[in-house]
Amino acid sequence: MKILIADDHRLVIEAVKAKLSEIEPGIEFVLAMSVDELFAGASDDIDLAVIDLNMPGADGQAHVDEIRRRHPAVPVIVLSGYEDPAIMRSALERGVLGFIPKAYSPEVMLSAVRLVLAGGVYVPPMMLAAVPPGIVAGVPAEASQRASAAASAQTLEHLRNVLTERQVEVLQLLSQGKPNKLIGRALGISEGTVKIHLAAIFRALNVRNRTEAVVAAQSLTEA
Repeated sequence: MKILIADDHRLVIEAVKAKLSEIEPGIEFVLAMSVDELFAGASDDIDLAVIDLNMPGADGQAHVDEIRRRHPAVPVIVLSGYEDPAIMRSALERGVLGFIPKAYSPEVMLSAVRLVLAGGVYVPPMMLAAVPPGIVAGVPAEASQRASAAASAQTLEHLRNVLTERQVEVLQLLSQGKPNKLIGRALGISEGTVKIHLAAIFRALNVRNRTEAVVAAQSLTEA
């Protein structure tokens, strides 16, 4: 397996590299600390590209668009310090298969990467809740918090129209790439009960699998 990691901080690159080495033995890593290095290191034989948004030479998400144009078969995950749901949504709408905030734990990152490598799409739970932990740049803190709270209420209201409170909790953990056993452990329920909730979620959202459930839940925020 060959993974490209693009970030302008060496410590971040080394930490991500160390964690992703757990996927399987013998992974080859291609490292880039600028957009120029990213373009030079990318190739069609890359199995996954993990790319930061804010790095030397970047112009918004144009470098992500260019990688997808040059190497359309390469799955791309954005790993970013941004926690604005609008930025996350923009990246996913461009064809990125996952958005991982750097505030998340290494274990969540690893689960998200495994999900994408298995053919899924990773949607951050904070995007489902529409509550970014940070304050959006240029917006006064109080106004931003009010807007975040309103967005959260609206999103959860959409979900609760079709799901129970417990099913919403299961779905949020599902969006982190957690397997049934860990979902059950987090909620204090059995793995069998988790499967029952998932079956109900699939029916309610009219989807066939875990990935489609996460994507369908996100679409409710745009209804």
